[in-house]
Amino acid sequence: MFRIYKSENGLLVPADKPSPHTWVCLFNPSEEEISYIEQKFKILPEFLRYPLDEEERPRIEKEEQQILIILRIPDVVSKGLFIRYETIPLGIILTEENIITVCLKDHPIFEEFIAIANKSKTFNLAKPVYFILNFILAVTSLYIKLLRQIDRTLEEYEEEVFRAIENEEIIKMLSIEKTLTYFNTSLQGNDTVLIKIQSGRYLHLAEEEMELLEDVQIENRQAIEMTKVFLNIMANTMDAYTSIINNNLNLIMKFLASIAIILAIPNIIYSMYGMNIPLPFQGSSYAFFFVNILTFLLCFFVFFVLRKKRYL
Repeated sequence: MFRIYKSENGLLVPADKPSPHTWVCLFNPSEEEISYIEQKFKILPEFLRYPLDEEERPRIEKEEQQILIILRIPDVVSKGLFIRYETIPLGIILTEENIITVCLKDHPIFEEFIAIANKSKTFNLAKPVYFILNFILAVTSLYIKLLRQIDRTLEEYEEEVFRAIENEEIIKMLSIEKTLTYFNTSLQGNDTVLIKIQSGRYLHLAEEEMELLEDVQIENRQAIEMTKVFLNIMANTMDAYTSIINNNLNLIMKFLASIAIILAIPNIIYSMYGMNIPLPFQGSSYAFFFVNILTFLLCFFVFFVLRKKRYL
């Protein structure tokens, strides 16, 4: 499917048909739609198909006066114990007169970008570089928004994980870690694209656009730093959890060993008095009470010693 937008009075509004200076938003396209866009806008066929490969990495290419920019954008893939994100490619193709974006799905980033663009009321698709930089800024802002949500979630899970007996909280933390790993890799790739844009080899940047590019780079690097910090927090939290589990296991083993020692005392004494040989007090009518009192005193003494050494 695809939607077409034009700029009108500084706003991005739907258009009925393609024309110069329009944005074609192509998502989850069929072969017929790909062929139509390719022929209508004279776009290189590989430029339309590269962004439809889920494993495509961020990069920028220029060929026959057409520019392809591939970014990685966050995409929700799981809504189980934790809403886990991965990233998918998004292509921006710049021709002499039009802008085409290509994505595997109708991603919420498109609606967010339109909302942000319409707030300024100064948007003009005749300035394609301005469009590209603002779109990358919207992508970066989405990363930061999701990272802040992860930060709040981490604070909640940090308390839960240290009280965890089952594996549910651990699975949640691993989901966060996987999301952060995807984010870190994608943001690094997007930063490489921004550096290449800054070089001026692919796009000519006016002074105003250069300032906007610097703002986008700052936001993107902030997102990278946030991701690295959260990954470090995750690693430290899991290391601390492992240490606590090992310590708790040692305490349990010490407790069980101490109980086993105490319970072994009556077993030894009663086994001795079960033998068919002459034993102390065997001729006394109070032998049963003497043996039990002795057993109790020995157990109490061992319990006191183990308690003093903090084994119990």
